Amino acid sequence: MYKSIGITGGIASGKSTVSHYLKDKGYVVLDADIYARNVLNKGTEGLKKTVEHFGNGILNDDGTLNREKLGHIVFNDKDELAVLNSITHPIIRKEMNADKNKNLQTGHVFSDIPLLYENKLEDQFDLVIVVYVDEDTQLKRLMARNDFTEEEARRRIASQLSLEEKKKRADIVFNNNDTKEALYNQIDDFIKQLND
Repeated sequence: MYKSIGITGGIASGKSTVSHYLKDKGYVVLDADIYARNVLNKGTEGLKKTVEHFGNGILNDDGTLNREKLGHIVFNDKDELAVLNSITHPIIRKEMNADKNKNLQTGHVFSDIPLLYENKLEDQFDLVIVVYVDEDTQLKRLMARNDFTEEEARRRIASQLSLEEKKKRADIVFNNNDTKEALYNQIDDFIKQLND
């Protein structure tokens, strides 16, 4: 029987690197971030409800979402973040579950979900993989990747459950403190076991 496998971690921990590698190996990987972006595209129910709460100030002149403005609001106010999540998460879940169930007919399906534990979704998967890095590495990578100050980076990291906690709950841990090659080797070992 094919398995439904969740992939999670923290911001800048390397989830996308794992997902891209699995895609390159021919696996179906459903990326929650892509669904989350699409849910707030112009003309969607998600964007309509978001504007009803946050106001027209979060829109660009052409009616599309100004993601930077919305991000500034929600990452500085956890109550507002909770409101945004209450609008978008049910829509994202519904769409991802439909695609997952369709693809499980023909092979293993990986779902890349940054807030998998925060949203208590672990029961929806046969296995959960956590992509782990230590906090210092995570902070440095996030600052470099997003050009954040240390304070901005720490705030983004603090908005998620700690990687130490996620690591404790994981079925499988990929340690990404080392090189990409070391990470790929761990993925290859996992795939081999999965298909044995």
